[in-house]
Amino acid sequence: MANSSSRFSFFLLFLLLHFYLGRSQLEANYYSKSCPRAEEIIKEQVTQLYHKHGNTAVSWLRNLFHDCMKSCDASLLLTSKNDVVSEQASSRSFGMRNFKYVNTIKEALEQECPSTVSCADIVALSARDGIVLLGGPSIEMKTGRRDSKQSHLPVEDFIPNHNDSISLVLSRFQSIGIDVEATVALLGGHSVGRVHCVNMVDRLYPTVDPTLDPEHAEYLKRRCPTPNPDPKAVLYSRNDLDTPMIIDNQYYKHILAHKGLLHVDAELASDPRTSPFVQNMASDNEYFLQQFSRAILMLSEADPLTGDNGEIRKDCRYVNPN
Repeated sequence: MANSSSRFSFFLLFLLLHFYLGRSQLEANYYSKSCPRAEEIIKEQVTQLYHKHGNTAVSWLRNLFHDCMKSCDASLLLTSKNDVVSEQASSRSFGMRNFKYVNTIKEALEQECPSTVSCADIVALSARDGIVLLGGPSIEMKTGRRDSKQSHLPVEDFIPNHNDSISLVLSRFQSIGIDVEATVALLGGHSVGRVHCVNMVDRLYPTVDPTLDPEHAEYLKRRCPTPNPDPKAVLYSRNDLDTPMIIDNQYYKHILAHKGLLHVDAELASDPRTSPFVQNMASDNEYFLQQFSRAILMLSEADPLTGDNGEIRKDCRYVNPN
């Protein structure tokens, strides 16, 4: 038993050291000499895309969540080719879109500084700039990430599902060094975007989940009128009906009022480990935004590839040819 405990302690120490070393090699203004306008170009492109397609800002935020739950290495952006099978084919990626516009940003960077700025840094910085456009905080991010040469399937092993328990969600985030308070703040990202009916009809049919507000449940039934929605149909509800495209603490007010759309929303408000943070964030928007900033930084620095690891892709969709 002692040897087993020692091996586990060693493994845990190794894991923590691995995370720390990856994070410590990121730098502020990493491209200051190699591509001085890199962050400015990304911001310009993100802003232009937002004004053309407002929902891109939400996509950039979701990209960060999905990419960094394993490693912030742009593996999410790879499309299926040769030995690579895209993570986008996973059910966890259902409803994700606007990947093609990442390459719009990449092309602008390639014109300025060929083979210099990683797609992984584009994922991180576009999320940062998208958050600001969604009314959220300005976050100072470090850069220097490199791109993966492989996908990380099956993503189900690390990206939480809409039906997962709060215990599993907390465990998944804690495995990449994100504490309970920060996890509660990250889930506040649900204040923007939408939930497709296929991901919430089990709370409506055959009987309504008793933890749902009855009037809100009736509204959701109008949005999702069948227990078997066509996954290709655009049937959804906004997470936040009051400020649907603003990152704020309305999400927490809604889940306290039993108007959360997903199982994890309901559990977040009631579980004793998370409910005190939910209460505090619902009552203090500034506190929520501070914790959201802290959590985004932690997520964006979760086990990145740095140094000589990985590569700088020329096209975010494909591994560089040998």
